[in-house]
Amino acid sequence: MSGVGPVEPGENTHELTTGPDLSGPPPSGRLGRPGRLVGLQRFYDRHRRAVLASASAVGLLAGGGYLLATRPEEPPPPPDPLPSQVVDVAYLGVEPPPAGARSGSFSFAVRITVRSGPTVTVVRVSQPYAALSLTSLPGTPFRTKTGFGHKIVVTMHVTECANVPSNAGLPFLEVTLRNTRAIQDHSFILGEQYAHDLSEALQVACSNELSSRPKP
Repeated sequence: MSGVGPVEPGENTHELTTGPDLSGPPPSGRLGRPGRLVGLQRFYDRHRRAVLASASAVGLLAGGGYLLATRPEEPPPPPDPLPSQVVDVAYLGVEPPPAGARSGSFSFAVRITVRSGPTVTVVRVSQPYAALSLTSLPGTPFRTKTGFGHKIVVTMHVTECANVPSNAGLPFLEVTLRNTRAIQDHSFILGEQYAHDLSEALQVACSNELSSRPKP
């Protein structure tokens, strides 16, 4: 009875429990499975590193974008103040009328001060009485300097004594102001001393007509 020999392994089958046969190339001359596995492993490692690097870069970009999107926005700077909010007009007293002033004219001085903010331009100075005309020195428009008091000499001239007030009460100056934010017409009440001096000047300028009026 003849014996049965060992079963021959099939083509491209290599046992992994024994070391490779280093005496020559694989039987078919082609790279065996272990070589392919090693090559695939190296290929996978190289591409895995590239994929991880790309994923890290994308993650950093995404994280940076998220931080920019979620970072609270700084509030915008506050707007410049309205010119009337930062301008003071103070009465300084009676001034002599300028040379060449017409009869019936009288002058007084005020100080205009811009406390803060951008430069303010004084566009116009006027008063509420139709029977009086007004000029100023310096003439309007003129620019002011913040934090610096500007002396303005205002000269009024009586154009119609019949319509001037016999009692000025609390008169005011109307001043048009302009800065980088707005242009405003604002009325400044100059106080009791200004009211007294104005009433007295009107009495002097129109003494004959005012004295003949009946008392209210």
